[in-house]
Amino acid sequence: MAHSQEIPAKGDSWRMFDRIAPTYDLVNRSLSMGQDILWRGRLSKRVPAVNNLHVLDLATGTGDQLLSVINERPEAVIEAVGLDLSEGMLEVGRKKMEARGLGSLVKLMHGDASKLPFEDRSFDAVTMSFGIRNVDNVPATLAEIHRVLKPEGRALIMEFSLPRQRAMRGMYLVYLRQLLPRLGGLISGDTSAYRYLNLTVEEFPYGDEFCGMMRDAGFADASAIPLTFGVASIYEGRP
Repeated sequence: MAHSQEIPAKGDSWRMFDRIAPTYDLVNRSLSMGQDILWRGRLSKRVPAVNNLHVLDLATGTGDQLLSVINERPEAVIEAVGLDLSEGMLEVGRKKMEARGLGSLVKLMHGDASKLPFEDRSFDAVTMSFGIRNVDNVPATLAEIHRVLKPEGRALIMEFSLPRQRAMRGMYLVYLRQLLPRLGGLISGDTSAYRYLNLTVEEFPYGDEFCGMMRDAGFADASAIPLTFGVASIYEGRP
C-alpha cells in the first residue's frame, strides 16, 4: 500500500531516492510509457564522436544514462564514471553493471555534483539526466561541469520541462499534479516521492532560461532540444 512521507527539502532528496531505489527503474518505464529509454538514446547520440571516450554521468541513479551511452558507442568508451549522492540508487546500479559484464568499465561512486572530485578538462562528455533540478546549487554544478570538460567536450543535460502549447501544457499539468503522484505511489509505495517530482518540475527553469544559466556558467554555446511536445528537453553546452 502506498504511504505518504514528508516531501524532502531539495538538498535532502537523495534520502528519498534511497527509499525508492528498488522500484525506481520500473516506475520510470511505467510513468513515461517507455519514453525515457528513447529520450536517453537521443541524448547518447549527441555524445562527441571521438575514440577513447571519457564520460561522466552526474545524478547517475541506477546508471541508465551510462548504459545508453555505452550501447551507442560500445567500441569508443574507455572510461565511464557515474556520480550520485544516493547509495541506494548506486547499489542497484552496480548490480546492473555487473549483470551486464560492465563492472570493470563503469565506476559508480558517491559524490556531490556541485563539488566534483576530478581534475580540470578530464572528460569528453558530461551527462546528467533528470537530476539537475534536484541539486542544491545549480550554478555551481554547471560551473563544475564546465570545469571538468575538455575544450572540445560536450555537456548534455536532460530535464523535464513544460510544453509551450497551451492545450498540451494543460493536459500535462493534470497528469503531473494528479495522476503521476498516485501512479508512482502505487508502484513504489511512496506517494511523497512523486509529489516531490511534480513540484520540482513546475518550479525549475527550462528552455531559454536554462540555456542562459549555462552561458552564465561559462558555456560559449548552449541550446535546447524539446522532446515529446516539450515534456522534457535536452540541453547541449559547448565550452
